[in-house]
Amino acid sequence: MGALHLRGTVLPGGEPRELWIDGSRISFTPVPGAETLVEDGFVLPGLVDAHCHPGLGPRGPVGVEEAAEQAVTDREAGTLLIRDCGLPLDVRPLQARADLPTIIRCGRHLALPKRYVPGFAIELDDPALLPEAVAEQARDGDGWVKLVGDWIDRGEGDLAPLWPDDVLAEAVGIAHGLGARVTAHVFGEAALPGLIAAGIDCLEHGTALDPDQLAELARRDVALVPTLVNIENFPGIADQATRYPVYAAHMRALHAGVGEMVSSAVEAGVRVFAGTDAGGMVAHGRIADEVEALHRAGMSREQALASASWAAREWLGHPGIADGAPADLIVYPADPRADLSVLRHPAHIVLGGTVFA
Repeated sequence: MGALHLRGTVLPGGEPRELWIDGSRISFTPVPGAETLVEDGFVLPGLVDAHCHPGLGPRGPVGVEEAAEQAVTDREAGTLLIRDCGLPLDVRPLQARADLPTIIRCGRHLALPKRYVPGFAIELDDPALLPEAVAEQARDGDGWVKLVGDWIDRGEGDLAPLWPDDVLAEAVGIAHGLGARVTAHVFGEAALPGLIAAGIDCLEHGTALDPDQLAELARRDVALVPTLVNIENFPGIADQATRYPVYAAHMRALHAGVGEMVSSAVEAGVRVFAGTDAGGMVAHGRIADEVEALHRAGMSREQALASASWAAREWLGHPGIADGAPADLIVYPADPRADLSVLRHPAHIVLGGTVFA
């Protein structure tokens, strides 16, 4: 396809303007002979799933072909940028494909034996090995490292931290020295003080965060990706945990309080981003569900939309709609700031200058 011309309302900002796509890039300068793709519509930077696992399925790790199918499902939902947030699969072959969303690799989850989902993580025999493992993942990844901060300890019968505070602080410092950011899976209360004090850059889920901790996240500019569509699985997880009644009650309580936690996070000024946790228990292609869930939890429509588009792109270091930026954008027939359900019906999806819908 040759050059393209678009006319519409561009977000963020909401100003009417004209854009051109010349090859794989956006141009603000007219391109002679460009074919008009859109005469009127709402043009957004491609959506972002900041916690996604192309390479995980309901029964565990999958191969490259199935992972590519998952990424196509995400693209069809408008997700054009993915932070993989931990995978046992090397997705470099997916990164090489121009027809798939851009993927930011976090490498492998880092955990201890029997303290995470089997087959997902690199399991370290000794917590003291964490700094070395973090260094290896930081060197191999795309600027992110993923830790498992807590998980059920069957000896205790409840969620418990995996890492001593001093080991965490050393590991995060090493990652920062190598130019990588660190994020952590965390559900419960006990692991949060150590993770925050260590200088963590982002928390995944964060269901037990209290108001004081949220204020500290805002002060430190620690991001939060609450994965609300995944938290909806907590009651079912609790129902299956009949051998661990304390853990089951804990998971139900965390589920009951997550909406208030997210609302408090927004009020405190924490940067909250949309992530579905697709793979495993959550189907791919559900970014619109997550955006709507964030709105129900207290974000304005525009805040929720930004958390899955332009704000998330800025946080991850990828441009939105700018002169010379990659032509990764979506056109909607109506204003999603007024009705988030519009996200389910894109008029056009453009990835790398190629129109896929």
